Amino acid sequence: MSLKRHIPNIVTLLNLFSGCIALIFAVHGNFVAAAIFVFLGIFFDFFDGLLARKLNVQSPLGIQLDSLADLVTSGVVPGVIMFELISLTVDAPDYSTYSDSWNSMFHWQGFKLSVLPLIGLLIPLASAYRLAKFNLDEDQQTYFKGLPVPANTLVILSLPLILEYQNSDVINDIIINKWFLIGLTLLSCYLLNSSIKLFALKFKDWSFKNNATRYIFLVISLVVLIVLHFAAIPLIVFFYIALSLLDRKNIH
Repeated sequence: MSLKRHIPNIVTLLNLFSGCIALIFAVHGNFVAAAIFVFLGIFFDFFDGLLARKLNVQSPLGIQLDSLADLVTSGVVPGVIMFELISLTVDAPDYSTYSDSWNSMFHWQGFKLSVLPLIGLLIPLASAYRLAKFNLDEDQQTYFKGLPVPANTLVILSLPLILEYQNSDVINDIIINKWFLIGLTLLSCYLLNSSIKLFALKFKDWSFKNNATRYIFLVISLVVLIVLHFAAIPLIVFFYIALSLLDRKNIH
């Protein structure tokens, strides 16, 4: 059995391994370390498919394995981070009194769990559904239908990085707002499974004529990233969606 056919799958498993480490950090509230390992996982996710095509060893097993790895790295991890962020915005209730409100607290063997932050876990559910649909959709070869799971992950992960490094009271007040976080969660779940066609960053050639949208996106994204740093990531993703909508006639 040729070792070559296993190389892309090994890279995919490195994606999953990175996601598992990121999940450990996310559960313990170390969002910066979690983000580093998610970025590493997305890096492996990009190269596993590239290697499979270059080595001509694409397989149904690789497709399924890739989605399973993405579900952890780009589905469960951002869901846990959103859960933690919403938890930060929820005032702790008075445990001496029973509350039957929609944001009441569950108690079990000393463990307390607020209901509201569980909304963040809709992200893994929506990501799993999107990945399953992608595996069954043979049309998404040159474009994406709905927001790719890694792109959604970058938006969610940018939030704690902005809080940590941007040092802007205005932006911090927006992020540490439970209604903003809940709204973003619901929006991301919709975008993941929407029918919006988005261009893929796949170049058949290097001509500007055939890749104008891609070149414009990359150049503007680079400039915005240099100027705004981590705060640029959500703007870049929404610019990606807007540019795809403007250029939808050329997406097929």
